Order: sequence, then C-alpha cells, then structure tokens
Amino acid sequence: MNETTRQVNFTIVPEEAPDEPRVYANFCGIAHTPFDFTLTFCEVLPLSEEAVRNAQADRIVRAPVRARVVLPVQSIPALIGALQEHLRVYAENQPAPPLPPAEPHKPVH
Repeated sequence: MNETTRQVNFTIVPEEAPDEPRVYANFCGIAHTPFDFTLTFCEVLPLSEEAVRNAQADRIVRAPVRARVVLPVQSIPALIGALQEHLRVYAENQPAPPLPPAEPHKPVH
C-alpha cells in the first residue's frame, strides 16, 4: 500500500475558562534529567523575624510551590526563544530610565 503523508500547519491557542485562576510566582527553580526540564514556581514572601533567624542558621528559605511544570527537552529552545522575544518587546515599550544628573567638576568615563 502506498501511504501518503500530509502536512498540516496550525497554531495552538490556550483555551482558557473565564474563571481560570492565575498563579503568582516570583521565583523559579530549574532542574533537568536527560529527558526533561522541571520548572518549579514558588512565591517568596517577605520574611518574618523568625524566618530570618532560621535562614541565618541553615542558609535556607522555604517558599511555597505554586506550580511545577515538566517540559520535554525538545521544547526548551522554543521556550527560551519565546521568552527572549517577549522580553525584547517588553523592553522596547518601557520608558527609558532617567539619566542621573551630571556632576560638575567630575570626569565622565
């Protein structure tokens, strides 16, 4: 039998429910195996005095895990490229930071 191969191009779009919650994370730990990468997203909150004392003693701050995502190795270059592109667009749309005032009598290097 002669089997024909057909190529179909498509775009994947997330199908979100209107009540889908967003999860905030301000830390991402990364681990990998030969087969996949694991991104562990945590929320690091301001530390209490007790947490600071504990961190000084054992040099560890525990942060609650908000999401853990496992990605196949093959998808990592596309993820990095997408993040770089979004960061570029983000940076282009932010106002330039103000320049510090010039100090008289000091050389500019």
